[in-house]
Amino acid sequence: MSYELPSQFKDLAGEYPDVCKAFENLGTQCHEAGPLGEKTRRLVKLGIAIGTGSEGASHSAVRNALNAGVSKEEIMHVGILAITTIGLPHALAAMTWIKDMFEKS
Repeated sequence: MSYELPSQFKDLAGEYPDVCKAFENLGTQCHEAGPLGEKTRRLVKLGIAIGTGSEGASHSAVRNALNAGVSKEEIMHVGILAITTIGLPHALAAMTWIKDMFEKS
């Protein structure tokens, strides 16, 4: 499964390629810095995105998780787990962000 990068990121990369390259390199280094496997890292990243209330980061995290082979059920479980931490209204919003990306997959 592959998805197209958001136009905002493409625009930024076109105007500031060195900044985007540095950002991508930082992401790679962070992912390689510890013992967590790919699937776990992708689910953690989604939880962080949901916890910060970032729709864009949540979309990106879902896209990356799907690309890494994480199942839709596993991804949705992260949204369910958010209920008791961030509250039902925020978790429901996050689940709509997740479903946005499922519709594109």
